[in-house]
Amino acid sequence: MAKINQHQMQDPRTQYPKAKGHADDRQPEPGLDAILQPQADHGEDTYKGANRLAGRKALITGGDSGIGRAVAIAFAREGADVVINYLPDEEVDGQKTLDIIKQAGQKAIAIPGDITDETFCKNLIKQTVKELGSIDILVNNAAKQQFVEELDDLSTEQFIQTYKTNVFAMFWITKAAVPHMPAGASIINTTSIVSYQPSPGLLDYSSSKGAITAFTKSLAKMLIKKGIRVNAVAPGPVWTPLQQSGGQPDKKLQKFGDKVPMERAGQPAEVAPAFVFLASQESSYITAEVIGVTGGAHLP
Repeated sequence: MAKINQHQMQDPRTQYPKAKGHADDRQPEPGLDAILQPQADHGEDTYKGANRLAGRKALITGGDSGIGRAVAIAFAREGADVVINYLPDEEVDGQKTLDIIKQAGQKAIAIPGDITDETFCKNLIKQTVKELGSIDILVNNAAKQQFVEELDDLSTEQFIQTYKTNVFAMFWITKAAVPHMPAGASIINTTSIVSYQPSPGLLDYSSSKGAITAFTKSLAKMLIKKGIRVNAVAPGPVWTPLQQSGGQPDKKLQKFGDKVPMERAGQPAEVAPAFVFLASQESSYITAEVIGVTGGAHLP
């Protein structure tokens, strides 16, 4: 992808070219950014920090690629040390993300593993605290998304795995992390536009994102007494490996993002600033909120 100057005033409809996927570019689950076509922009060449997260300690699940990588890059350039979690099969993407974090001069740690295992989730928090000393920012971002057009074809196994990845893991990780989070800390969950506008063919994914939205709002009211804020970001169509590894059918990949008012898919680099805002003290009076980054397909 050609370099984009995000800081120059320009028409947002054409700031990025449309990301078009094709059947011959399909890849197995979990998807890799290393083989994503066309390539996504995570802010590698564009994100400029302003020291807004100096000294913070962050844990990001799904931090190897897509939105997770963009958030990791942004956090590091804002001065945070970062631990990223991802599946062992995503090591090639994870190592690239770690390299970019280190180039920003920050501590970069990888803890690969499967968050659908409760014991691993607890160990993930233990290792993060051991490496960083605390957890000031928790980003529950990892997700499973597989398109299944007919209800009869949606298996119990897939439904359970989607919920274990998207909802149960968020609960297990958050529960283990909170005792290590000081007042002023921030939890940010990745929900989705489909939490409000569910997509046919994504029954398990859409309903899991609805659960994340409700979880966020309830948890925020529970944890504010500890001085911990809880918010969420709801992306619309964003070009990531998730889409090309079964998250969308071929016919939708070819027109991915065309139906939102901006008539294009978003890039991970366009989503990361919302996470930075919610992690920083600039959003100190915001909790139990969901910020949409949707290309105009607004939240209710």
